[in-house]
Amino acid sequence: MIARIRELIQYRELMKNLVVRDLKVRYKNSILGVLWSLLNPLLMTLVFTVVFTVMLPADNVENYPVFFMCGFLPWSFMASSVTSATGAIVANAHLIKKVYFPREILAITPMLANLVNFLVAMLVLFGLMAVFGVRFTPALVMLPLIILAEMMFIAGLSLLLATANVFYRDTEHILEILMQAWFFLTPIFYQITILPENAQILGTTLNIQLWSRRLNPMASLVASYRDVLYRGNFTGADFFLRTLLTCFLMLVVGYLVFCRFSRVFGEEA
Repeated sequence: MIARIRELIQYRELMKNLVVRDLKVRYKNSILGVLWSLLNPLLMTLVFTVVFTVMLPADNVENYPVFFMCGFLPWSFMASSVTSATGAIVANAHLIKKVYFPREILAITPMLANLVNFLVAMLVLFGLMAVFGVRFTPALVMLPLIILAEMMFIAGLSLLLATANVFYRDTEHILEILMQAWFFLTPIFYQITILPENAQILGTTLNIQLWSRRLNPMASLVASYRDVLYRGNFTGADFFLRTLLTCFLMLVVGYLVFCRFSRVFGEEA
């Protein structure tokens, strides 16, 4: 695995070219171009703000646009990256069969391209924070670590699903349904505190808030983003270390599975 990572670094120029190609194709013949990275989160924030502060003001959240965008941007980064990466090996089967290069580049490139959009969109979030008077605190120094943790999670999940899709083409279709469910199960447009602390499930009492974060790494990542951006607090060391460990384990598992089956991609893709 270490040897493959070294090889991946040697092909960094190829990754750079693929990222640039992905960005150019995405905004080809688009009038607004990269500005869509700014408009999309703004429009989604506007819609959810109207719905949950005007039409259904059941949960009174202060500075709701900032609250929502702190969760939506990380989610959008993950969802776009994983969705694109899942079909990347199959879509580039003609390259795999003709030219040698580290196959994982195809699964990682979508994440790097979406990282550019994510960082551009963060400018919108910082602008909203300034407009709504949300304080910029020293806790922002944790932001690069949180982004790194999310990138590890995305990379691992992308490698895992890209591998699965080579052998089971239904993976892409199932993922579309799962992403919709995952969005609603992640506290993006609502506070996790509205979930019950104790609920009876099959005769067992469970803390829904606690298990929502334990079983859903994106819930923990969103909570970390909100801690440093929305609340201006440092994320608890124990909580963040557990989140970081979960993301790292996802990366290791995804990479090991990818390495195990990558040698037959040319035959199966």
